[in-house]
Amino acid sequence: MGELETKQQRLEEQLSTLPSLIVAYSGGVDSAYLAYAAHHALGERMLAVTALSASYSARDRAEAEKCVAHGHFRHEFISTDELANPSYRANNADRCYFCKDELFVKLDELAGRRGFAVVAYGINKDELGDWRPGQQAAREHKVLTPLLDAGLTKADIRELSRQVELPVWDRPASACLSSRIAYGIEVTPERLAVVEKGEEALRSLGFRQFRVRYHEELARIEISLDEMPRALDPAMARKFVEIFKALGFKFVTLDLEGYRTGSLNTHLVNIQR
Repeated sequence: MGELETKQQRLEEQLSTLPSLIVAYSGGVDSAYLAYAAHHALGERMLAVTALSASYSARDRAEAEKCVAHGHFRHEFISTDELANPSYRANNADRCYFCKDELFVKLDELAGRRGFAVVAYGINKDELGDWRPGQQAAREHKVLTPLLDAGLTKADIRELSRQVELPVWDRPASACLSSRIAYGIEVTPERLAVVEKGEEALRSLGFRQFRVRYHEELARIEISLDEMPRALDPAMARKFVEIFKALGFKFVTLDLEGYRTGSLNTHLVNIQR
């Protein structure tokens, strides 16, 4: 048995021992594969739950629903209200903690009402090295981490998802819209809507892997390096300016380092990891 098959077996064995389970399901590849594997192990004793809020894009919702239809697993939407929390809106470096705390409070309540034994989410082995304060909230709520416990990396999860033909297996990495707003700038529904519109505009231009980083009057566009030549074309640059100035930005920039996850974390200092 190969290494990947061993990890997969470890995951299946862990899931099969659970009485019942709620999976925090965003629709990204990690949570999608966790939901698929949990459904395979537990059947109707598993429920995938997606939290809707202003920081969750319409695109993400559509992708989540597509994967549910393919996997035929139980699924529900709930609403979360992290934007009602001033600590979340303040958008300091610990913003993600308050988001995940709100999510897990709601999932714990749902589990209690519906008789589910535990809650799990889709953190993988690769995510241990970045600044992710949401992991602290997960620990406080005793949320299970089956993918991590099985030793699965992002590449492992993509391959396993490809093997079972999950439609999101090669989907670019995704995160909530709030992760695009630079720390210290208040998170508001209006700013989240601007980011979402900007990213949809880039997608309509044919770009696949990108982020729109919100720095008040300045939009910083990250495009994957393999797509950068097209982004650097003067005609395309003019389209960027037209799109983002119409959204209210005074300055429009293309980040020459290209797309990378967690780029807003690079300036954080003196943070206990």
